[in-house]
Amino acid sequence: MTRRRTAPVLAAVALVLSACSGEDGSFVAAPGPAQIDVDTPALREAKAEAGIEDCRPGDGAPVEGGLPELELACFGGGPAVDLATLRGPLVLNAWFATCAPCKRELPVLQDFYAQHGDRVDVLGVDFADPITEGAMELLVESGVTYPQVADTEGELGLDPVVRAVAFPTTVLVGADGAVEAVLPMEIRSVEQLEGLVAEHLGLVL
Repeated sequence: MTRRRTAPVLAAVALVLSACSGEDGSFVAAPGPAQIDVDTPALREAKAEAGIEDCRPGDGAPVEGGLPELELACFGGGPAVDLATLRGPLVLNAWFATCAPCKRELPVLQDFYAQHGDRVDVLGVDFADPITEGAMELLVESGVTYPQVADTEGELGLDPVVRAVAFPTTVLVGADGAVEAVLPMEIRSVEQLEGLVAEHLGLVL
């Protein structure tokens, strides 16, 4: 079950300015959590037409220093995913629809997935994003096919390990489930991400 900490999460996200930073170093506020429905007929149809893969729940147990015990809905319908059950090598990327660096980064992540998805899992997290149709449209325009979940209450922003408050944020998870790196930055090329995976996960692609 998803942890219910709605009031603290709402307060914290409202107070935090997310470093959705562009090349000019500007900052914009992250979207605030709301009553967000990520499993509508329109979203399901768009997801299917775009060929976005269904979410794949894990089968591991929670580990110290790993992803939180947080069950997130699959964006556009499908099985929910408890993040704590996932194992790597995994690239987890938190984004939202109106974040400019996120828009630039999504095609890079898709290219990485197309080249290395057989060795490294990629999972997107649409973070506290009320613009669900816009978010799905962005995924379609970016050609994204790797699975997507939705953190509708912005709970990753309060997790002591991930602390997703700057966007985009990429989290690298090892084979044992431990979080090896939290990278609040825009990834600009497949080569850059390959280097980060080699550095933090010890996997040369």
